[in-house]
Amino acid sequence: MTAENPADAPDPAEPELSHGVGPWPGGDEAWPDDPRFDPDLLARGDRRNVVDAYRYWRMDAIVADLDERRHPFHVAIENWQHDMNIGSIVRSANAFLAAEVHIVGRRRWNRRGAMVTDRYQHVRHHEDVAAFAAWADAASLPIIAIDNLPGALPVDRADLPERCVLLFGQEGPGLSEEALAAASETVEITQYGSTRSINASAAAAVVMYEWCRRWAAPRS
Repeated sequence: MTAENPADAPDPAEPELSHGVGPWPGGDEAWPDDPRFDPDLLARGDRRNVVDAYRYWRMDAIVADLDERRHPFHVAIENWQHDMNIGSIVRSANAFLAAEVHIVGRRRWNRRGAMVTDRYQHVRHHEDVAAFAAWADAASLPIIAIDNLPGALPVDRADLPERCVLLFGQEGPGLSEEALAAASETVEITQYGSTRSINASAAAAVVMYEWCRRWAAPRS
């Protein structure tokens, strides 16, 4: 999981949110006989930021269940300037059930924006673009660069393979020349206003949703 990606600050405890559920009704004698359930959560309630289907589950049980149905797309982010958006991109990758998130460049990244979702999301580090590209080639995963550059295809008309890596750059400078050269395709998000670009984490969420719209099975 995130052991190889320490944060700048100590890892905060999972936040206690206002929603969720209280202690399991009926006391400990009524607790379900299911190893996925956490006795501590059954006793004090579950206010974590998880969907209701995972209420009272142990974290490792949630990860194991997610692993059974993760989507075959990966997400990669260049990390040269310690971009604060990385945590938010990890959070979106968890929401859209990406197979893995890849941090390319600096090992350390700020996890605050992830809101503890990195505990449920597989994260891998690559020292540089060359190492990342070698991994993608060995895994037979095409790299799809996301950047609003001349010649980029609008994402709604571009080819998003079922198995691929969606590669995002830094806020501001975008992707490095080396990253663009490693990609098999460059796509952009169509914009209609005056701003040159949208926030990197917002762009990542848009493209991940577009992948899910094409390939993901409908949620029941």
